[in-house]
Amino acid sequence: MTEAKNVLGEPLEICCTSPMTGYMRDGRCNTGAMDVGVHIICARVTEEFLAFTKTRGNDLSTPVPAYSFPGLKPGDCWCLCASRWQEALEAGVAPPVNLRATHARSLEYVSLEDLQKHAIAD
Repeated sequence: MTEAKNVLGEPLEICCTSPMTGYMRDGRCNTGAMDVGVHIICARVTEEFLAFTKTRGNDLSTPVPAYSFPGLKPGDCWCLCASRWQEALEAGVAPPVNLRATHARSLEYVSLEDLQKHAIAD
């Protein structure tokens, strides 16, 4: 098994552990065959993005205790679905991203240029 890479071609870094994110809930925006949503873009969510995604049927703000999901607030980092981030970009509400924690496979869905324009400064 090879180590996952980020969009910069480096080892994939941790996105967030509080709240614990990632499809595999290991803090990384890694993916696998079962991850049909492709949760691979590490983003720092904003109020605008949270409102936008809620209108699209994915309420990330409301806690869901049954799934140990605390609900997100602006400033939290989370592994987002690549297609949802692209949709938010087109709507003008794409949240900033951590390039070092964004999986290289995201380049199948979004451009590196767009990700770089929304990059969180190191």
